[in-house]
Amino acid sequence: MARYIDYNYDQMKMIPVAFSQQIVPGSFEHSLSWLIDHELDLSLFGFHYKNDLNGRPAYDPALLLKIVIFAYSRGITSSRRR
Repeated sequence: MARYIDYNYDQMKMIPVAFSQQIVPGSFEHSLSWLIDHELDLSLFGFHYKNDLNGRPAYDPALLLKIVIFAYSRGITSSRRR
């Protein structure tokens, strides 16, 4: 079983912002998050990780997929400045 880095949208950062309160219900971001969390079967990604007993936990594929799809929806295709 692959190990993933724990993430929690209700956690507070250095500034008092809870990420779960930043996503407006009914928006594209909210729909995207709900669809990836509840409708997609992401178990396919778990077979590629071999960090059960050792190694650093990986980022959850659901979180990474949310970032990639959101970026593409905004026309961002690169993490580098143009």
